[in-house]
Amino acid sequence: MLVFEAKLEGLAQQYERLDEAIRTARFVRNSCLRYWLDNLGMGKYELSAYCAVLAALFPFAGKLNSQARQASADRAWSSIARFYDNCKKNKRGKKGFPRFKKHQTHGSVEYKTTGWKLSFDRRTITFTDGFEAGSFKMWGTRDLHFYQLKQIKRVRVVRRADGYYVQFCIDQERVEKRKPTGKTVGLDVGLTHFYTDSDGQTIENPRHLRKSEKAIKRLSRKLSRTTKGSKNRVKARNRLSRKHLKVSRQRKDFAVKLARCVIQSNDLVAYEDLQVRNMVRNRQLSKSISDAAWSAFRQWLEYFGKVFGVVTVAVPPHYTSQNCSNCGEVIKKSLSQRTHRCHHCGFVIDRDSNAAINILELALRTVGHMGTLNASGDIDLCIGEATPQCKPSRGKRKPKK
Repeated sequence: MLVFEAKLEGLAQQYERLDEAIRTARFVRNSCLRYWLDNLGMGKYELSAYCAVLAALFPFAGKLNSQARQASADRAWSSIARFYDNCKKNKRGKKGFPRFKKHQTHGSVEYKTTGWKLSFDRRTITFTDGFEAGSFKMWGTRDLHFYQLKQIKRVRVVRRADGYYVQFCIDQERVEKRKPTGKTVGLDVGLTHFYTDSDGQTIENPRHLRKSEKAIKRLSRKLSRTTKGSKNRVKARNRLSRKHLKVSRQRKDFAVKLARCVIQSNDLVAYEDLQVRNMVRNRQLSKSISDAAWSAFRQWLEYFGKVFGVVTVAVPPHYTSQNCSNCGEVIKKSLSQRTHRCHHCGFVIDRDSNAAINILELALRTVGHMGTLNASGDIDLCIGEATPQCKPSRGKRKPKK
């Protein structure tokens, strides 16, 4: 599934109608959640049928496209199903009980195959539901010319601090070819350096939030001085939201470009299976860990690994910094000690480089988690610079005697 995004350009009256559609979608989602709370045991199909009842009871809900109402009900059910799954898996901590959505700067409404229409040149989109938002010019994508209309399964309108965007979910598998390099690499993420690989190379931590923290504090002070309910407060909140949006986009851009570069340069990438949710509980390092965005970098590594057919392996992080990569002796050290010195064999190396070598060795020896491999799951074929099979490997039949 591919997702293409473009910015919408229209009039102020059209944006107000999009706001009404987004507000109505949130109302349908919250109403379905309330219906489930009042009638425990309801399933997905009962919530979808309840959308027709809401359209009959509330005229503004009837203006929204029927499939958009069903998509809002699906969102409510996804939060309920996630709560059920966490309870069945006996997840530690909070189970994620479904909550009602409040009015926020960002919001969205999702259409399926009806309620919208593209122009012939694929540069203008028209929304045809009861709100009559009209036609919008799209900026930022020209890839829609290469796909048929029947491949577009979802059209989502997203409201952000800097405007309105439209996302197209296209039913198309992305597969790209690359030449095997015969290289393997292990990555050890950190705060001083974003990561250190097994070859000793380091990437500096960009620290996007730290660099913008002074401007964010200044905008936050201006927001607190404004009167609640005034137009100046709305403007100040929008300026602060734009600054946070810029920081999030900088993180994403850095993670995408770096992950793509790492995947294209190696045939196997090993990294630590870190539990970032537990690590951010440290009050002294939580902001720095969140600013580094290790989880986003890992997600893009796994995504590009499937796209380019590269093996990505997540290994347990236990004792990767303590074990000596030369002799295997356990050398205990504190976080402040940044150099690994082995008193058993005399090996001296940077602490992060030692951990990266151990991560790569552990990946090659134990193959980590099977769920984080490429789509085919054939590790030996990828390491041997052969093309992975389309189907998972199966056991061969025994030859007949």
